Amino acid sequence: MGCSHNCDSCSSNCGGEKSLKVAANKAATVRKVIGVVSGKGGVGKSLLTSMMAVGMTRKGYTCGVLDADITGPSIPKTFGVHDKLEGCEEGIIPARSEGGVQMIIDAFKSFGLPFDEGATTDGETGIYGPYRQSQRAEIYQTFVKSLVERGMAYPCFCTEEELAEAHRQQEENKENFGYYGKYAVWRDRPMEDIEAELAKGTPYVVRFRSEGSIEHKIRHEDLVKGKMEVTENDQDVVILKSDGIPTYHFAHVVDDHLMGTTIVVRGEEWLATLPVHLQLFRAMGWKAPKYAHTAQLMKIDPETGGKRKLSKRKDPELALTFYAQEGYPVPAVLEYLMTLLNSNFEEWRRANPDLPMNDFPFTTKKMSGSGALFDIEKLRDVSKNVISRMTAEQVYDFVAEWSAVNDKEFNALLTRDPAFSRAYLAIGRGGKKPRKDLALWSDAKGYMDFMFDELFQPDYTMPERVSAEDAKAILADFAGMFDENDTPDGFFDKMKQIASAHGYAADTKAYKADPSAFKGAVGDVSMVVRVAVAGRQNAPDLQTVMGILGREKVLDRLEKCSAAL
Repeated sequence: MGCSHNCDSCSSNCGGEKSLKVAANKAATVRKVIGVVSGKGGVGKSLLTSMMAVGMTRKGYTCGVLDADITGPSIPKTFGVHDKLEGCEEGIIPARSEGGVQMIIDAFKSFGLPFDEGATTDGETGIYGPYRQSQRAEIYQTFVKSLVERGMAYPCFCTEEELAEAHRQQEENKENFGYYGKYAVWRDRPMEDIEAELAKGTPYVVRFRSEGSIEHKIRHEDLVKGKMEVTENDQDVVILKSDGIPTYHFAHVVDDHLMGTTIVVRGEEWLATLPVHLQLFRAMGWKAPKYAHTAQLMKIDPETGGKRKLSKRKDPELALTFYAQEGYPVPAVLEYLMTLLNSNFEEWRRANPDLPMNDFPFTTKKMSGSGALFDIEKLRDVSKNVISRMTAEQVYDFVAEWSAVNDKEFNALLTRDPAFSRAYLAIGRGGKKPRKDLALWSDAKGYMDFMFDELFQPDYTMPERVSAEDAKAILADFAGMFDENDTPDGFFDKMKQIASAHGYAADTKAYKADPSAFKGAVGDVSMVVRVAVAGRQNAPDLQTVMGILGREKVLDRLEKCSAAL
């Protein structure tokens, strides 16, 4: 305490000056460390760190992130890392996040959407490669050079400060923002000025020379929005950045032309750039593809009660990985998305409950031009309907697949005796009114838990009209006459017998007609047995359940329940 760091005048015998430096881990290969620190929360530390890590990775560096926020680390969530960290004698073994390509491939695979060309984790497949933008730099630069030679593009050496000053002037003069007109200072500069800057090695971008005017309109027919007019582009937009990589504008035009794209589907937020892209296609002498600009997905904000667009930052349901982790069946997600995409899909599904979704005559003309409302509860309802139409074998396979990744403990119980699990999942399945107990694969554990002793946590709360003494007597009588081979009707006949023997109405109508004449009704008696066997008041057909559990297990549970009362 109060250390001056001057050991000569210090009376404490602490062993002299100590260095705070620690020897590097012998397994470490880290060369540079960047610290992102702030004492205040919510200022963007995680966002900045994530963006820096992604940026460095794209430049070819191996990059790792150590999140020191022990109260609420967000980096693992950002990069889709869910595995627990492991360690060894040399220290902590870092978890690796999936690359962007792998995440896209996995998402396509999980939703049954194979692709016949593009980048893969093992290389590329298709005839239009390379598919990674970083490997196509020479292609873009060749076409940019062509535009420059034809006077349709030019280098711009403006600094960030100069562009900011132009923006300030535009704001002051209440003019449109951007690089155009008198603000396009490098548009018509003499060649000697350009050569001088090139000789000095001044960084530059390449801009497209627009001949458009905001006084003119372009007629365009969108596959979703229909016929429309958009203002012509007058901006000299950047098409090649200073690092030789194109902007989205130019990459879109070049790649979609060379790869034979006929329809471009993208969000309506890109409508503002459509005039730029049409302009670039004309400048290159290429036919533009058709465009389908989809409306943004909306949701009801739980905090305000108003509508807002789905946000990557706020709404986990915007990520495809969310549905896999939560256990939403892929067919259900696809069906729900189709209800959002085509206004007549629900009507078609009601008329064709058993037809595959691919038989639906999809058309962009039925897509909503305004934002569709995403409702997670509606998705759950759709999911219940989808699962209810599946066979027990299908449900078992899906639950087993999901739990193998997300709940290994439950997976071990589920797959220990597949016939046992399938038999339970088959209860109430099929027919005109199938049970709808499951909305997610993750619901299966709570739906099946009482079938496994390892998960059985009974709640022996009996019906209000049944005393503990009566409950014990009912359980004893049933134990004496239990037959696991009974039909549901046979089981209920025994419940009537027991009800009559203990002062309960064997006929529910009789009880309703004169409640004072009975202790309760036969439903109360059967509920006692249900609580004893299932440990809860809500469970599928009890006789079928008991047949699956077997005589020994049922009698054991009857005895334990009676002892607990």
